[in-house]
Amino acid sequence: MSVKVRFAPSPTGKLHVGNVRTALVNWMFAKGQGGSFVLRIDDTDLARSTPEFEQGIEDDLTWLGLVWDERYNQSKRFDRYHDAAERLKAAGRLYPAWDTPEELDRRRKVQLSRGLPPIYDRAALALSDEDKAALEAEGRKPHWRFKLDGRRVAWEDLSRGHAEVDTTSMSDPVLIREDGLYLYTLPSVVDDIDMGITHVIRGEDHTTNTGAQIEIFEALIAAGLGTTVPTFAHMPLLVGADGAALSKRLGSLSVAEMREQGYEPIAITSHLGRIGTSDPLEVADSIEALGQGFSFDKMGRSPARYDTEDLDRLNAQALHAMPYTAAKGRLEALDCDLGETFWDAVRANLTKFGDVVDLARMVRGPVTPVIEDPAFAAAALAVLPETIDAGAWSVWTSAVKDSTGAKGKALFMPLRHILTGQPHGPDMATIVPLIGRERIEKRLKGEVA
Repeated sequence: MSVKVRFAPSPTGKLHVGNVRTALVNWMFAKGQGGSFVLRIDDTDLARSTPEFEQGIEDDLTWLGLVWDERYNQSKRFDRYHDAAERLKAAGRLYPAWDTPEELDRRRKVQLSRGLPPIYDRAALALSDEDKAALEAEGRKPHWRFKLDGRRVAWEDLSRGHAEVDTTSMSDPVLIREDGLYLYTLPSVVDDIDMGITHVIRGEDHTTNTGAQIEIFEALIAAGLGTTVPTFAHMPLLVGADGAALSKRLGSLSVAEMREQGYEPIAITSHLGRIGTSDPLEVADSIEALGQGFSFDKMGRSPARYDTEDLDRLNAQALHAMPYTAAKGRLEALDCDLGETFWDAVRANLTKFGDVVDLARMVRGPVTPVIEDPAFAAAALAVLPETIDAGAWSVWTSAVKDSTGAKGKALFMPLRHILTGQPHGPDMATIVPLIGRERIEKRLKGEVA
């Protein structure tokens, strides 16, 4: 059986690190198994869904390299959901309930006061036809609940191992609201059946929901819709670096914001794809390599720690390994393409790609030289070679050492300060020929150049 998974975001907001990780793990599992990745836009809430957010989801996934094989919009499939609902009604599994939120809240409080679980008491099932007619005469519209079997539902979870949920401890879930809007559960199950989804991969916070969803799968299969319940995997959730709940700031951090902050796609995917696993937290060679190396056997049971320091390290690692051919177009866009020698010299000093702007300015100016000892600068200028080539730095610093007696840091640091205006940076032997003799001479004289 070919693996087929899905990612079903709602276009009511931007993709953030939590749901990107879900998308990524689905994509990695599918690609590692030679399977398919489905993008399914959950836009059944027509009032809150927007084309802008939908486009943003597509842009973010494409930028990260998570290209989909099939794509659907749930808003175009209402006929299928209606058909499924009618089948469940005919089977006695979907029933109308007229309880108001106030009535439900009052009954929950009574149950709690008696030490009972605060679950729906199925009062709607006790209503007579006359009761229902009277409620409708008042103008009240029902919502529709799925009648659970009330049993232990078991499955073999790819991430958690053997898992069980007792649906006697759950309220019958609402599948259709009073206004006719389908809530997530029914469209999701119907789509998984219709689209041949073999594996449902999501966070462990959905584990309890899975018990009810398996019952819905089985009810629809019994009603002639579908043949197989998917395999489930519930992966540990993300927590902060300290092991506490992910902060609101990090939890809501969007892919668009991360892109604006200068993070590389492969750094983001390597980070989210490998935290909480036995794999070393290093940058992958490619998004495809991440998929080929993925296995649920490598995923731990403890929450995965999301540490921005790790992400920063991986981002720098990705840039340090980036060849000039990959960087050239981006350098041109920033008007910083000073050639392959420049890129090879400065890439090891980058933490974000945008840092290259300051490094290019270090070469072509303007730079305000930092001269603490004018006599030293004058002595260095006096022995500056006429030709500044690949070997000039070694020849020049040797001559400055002979002239001034300075050595070690006392020799190299003042020259770096004068020529770059900075206390640290790329290898000077490579940078000096790029700066060129004219600018070096001006900077040694204290001129901005």
